Amino acid sequence: MSVQADTSTPTSTAGRTAHLVTEVLQPAVWAAIMPVVVALVASPTLTAGAGWGALAALFSAVIPFGAILYAKRTGRVTDHHISQREQRKGVLLVGIASVLASLVLFLLLGAPRPLIAMIAVMLVVLGVSTAINQAWKLSAHSAVSAGSFAVLALLIGPGFAAGVLVVALIGWSRVYLRAHTIAQVVAGAVLGAALAAAVYAAIA
Repeated sequence: MSVQADTSTPTSTAGRTAHLVTEVLQPAVWAAIMPVVVALVASPTLTAGAGWGALAALFSAVIPFGAILYAKRTGRVTDHHISQREQRKGVLLVGIASVLASLVLFLLLGAPRPLIAMIAVMLVVLGVSTAINQAWKLSAHSAVSAGSFAVLALLIGPGFAAGVLVVALIGWSRVYLRAHTIAQVVAGAVLGAALAAAVYAAIA
């Protein structure tokens, strides 16, 4: 089953809510916040954590999202969520290259191990999602959010497993806006959480 994203302006309360959730909790937001959170928790001082986190966010969020915005401006993609599966490959490869570069850099600089693990999680989740998206439109929103909560549960405490409720809300928004099927959001969430937990636990 294929879906066509509803790009019209939502008029109902449910539609506006779904649009807000999709925008506020999109992958780029998680990619910017998670390295900062992990760096602050893992670093000996607030200053060091802020520095590591800002540098990581540059590679994990600013550069990849900048590539998406540039692709949108030049007509290579139709929207910043890259709703058309066929348009995803190029910009996602830019994201993979950026995250891979940061992983190499942070290994050379001796960054905190949990932060290196977080970057590795991003690389694996992004890489696997990109591969799957060549054939099937897996939900990146679900994969990234579920992976983020899996890391938070391992890093800070099991209470963050309750983030499954947030992931469910995000999944609902994607289905409501006709950006994905239920199968695509569920598969994204399961894959993101499983990969993130396995990779982070193996490295951190």
